[in-house]
Amino acid sequence: MQTTALQGLGSFPIIMVLFGAIALFLILRLRSVLGKRVGFEKPPIPQGQMQAFNPPILDTRQSAFQQNARPVPDPRSALGERLMQIVNADPNFDPPIFLAGAENVFRVIVTAFAAGDRPTLQSLLTPGVYQTFDSAITAREAANERHRTEIKSIISARIEDAELISNHAAIIVRFVSDQINVTLDANGTPVSGTDNIAELTDLWTFERDLKSPDPVWRLAAARNG
Repeated sequence: MQTTALQGLGSFPIIMVLFGAIALFLILRLRSVLGKRVGFEKPPIPQGQMQAFNPPILDTRQSAFQQNARPVPDPRSALGERLMQIVNADPNFDPPIFLAGAENVFRVIVTAFAAGDRPTLQSLLTPGVYQTFDSAITAREAANERHRTEIKSIISARIEDAELISNHAAIIVRFVSDQINVTLDANGTPVSGTDNIAELTDLWTFERDLKSPDPVWRLAAARNG
């Protein structure tokens, strides 16, 4: 009598054979998916060339891990490809961490300008932008006025554009925030602005020489958006 393949299995449970086949199929599927690059990942670093992790931040005194899950451009888009050029040029650059740091520095700079905190501003601004901020603070001091700013919330923060020319990288971030801005005279009487919350849109350009040992991305331009 001819013995079939199933009969040849004897008492071995057929269900175990079926589970084994399913498991093999799932393993092959997982290998095909896990091997794909889906974000701003860099190519694998050859063994022996792994560098110490040093997160990219706008200011080395700020925490780089205050990530807020803001969306970043799709790496397959035109903007994503320009960001990928910076990723390839700077082993420490990571768009999501950069955007989280930019949002944090936005708060720091706005607050420092209102308080007339020149040292903080000088550490985060390019020389040209710092001169503009310093002149505004000096004029405010000469008029014996002070400025009060409160950032109630940052509604959105997104990377608007990016460019890499030689070693010089520039990234534009659009911030939409709810703020209170009012200028007070020596007696505390408002001379401009209001205590009402206003929605403001700002376009800030951060720049950095990628070959410089200084890791700080400095504000190089700011305008209403």
